[in-house]
Amino acid sequence: MIFQKEIQLPSYSRGYHIITRHVVDALPKLPEAGLLNVFVHHTSAGLMINENADPSVRVDMESIFNELVPENLPFLEHTMEGPDDMPAHVKSALTGVSLTIPIANGRLKLGTWQGIFLCEFRNRGGGRKITLTIYS
Repeated sequence: MIFQKEIQLPSYSRGYHIITRHVVDALPKLPEAGLLNVFVHHTSAGLMINENADPSVRVDMESIFNELVPENLPFLEHTMEGPDDMPAHVKSALTGVSLTIPIANGRLKLGTWQGIFLCEFRNRGGGRKITLTIYS
């Protein structure tokens, strides 16, 4: 069986946002075993699984990524959409745009402190679309 659904996330400011609840709420009853693929349809946002308990993790992720890929690098050519755009593309390439999560016993097999995050790399990215696909 394959189930697929596209959802629109709310607009988020730049940063790392837990979207686990948005994902779970959009899914039907999960199979006993399978895989969930989560795919974001954008080149300036990404997805990751990370700690969902301590908000300072999200702050630190933002600081680290901004240090790795700063804005206003003098050699960048793709600058027409603003100083945050090309760094957002690079950050998206680093995090990736899809996740695969195991399903076991009718539940997502996330660890105790794991959550699904939208990584919004633009200052104002707008609502992001994601596709959820269950394979069982």
